[in-house]
Amino acid sequence: MPIYEYVCEACEQTHDALQKMSDDPLTDCPNCGKSALTKKLSAPGFRLSGSGWYETDFKSGNKRNVADNKDNSSASHSCSSGGCSACN
Repeated sequence: MPIYEYVCEACEQTHDALQKMSDDPLTDCPNCGKSALTKKLSAPGFRLSGSGWYETDFKSGNKRNVADNKDNSSASHSCSSGGCSACN
């Protein structure tokens, strides 16, 4: 379930809510009690990388496998420190 971010137009407090995508948006502010909550547009805090449906199924041509197009530095795997066996 996604976490939605809301802001109250009356008291300007922000609130996070874990909701189903099919749930109606919240309207009542838990801080001031007024019906002034609006959903904020915010970016997710993660990036999908590697192979998978999002990487292979909806891209075409040379845009496929974006993770493979980067240089072969230590950032190409999870350790990113250069000290593991995959870096050597």
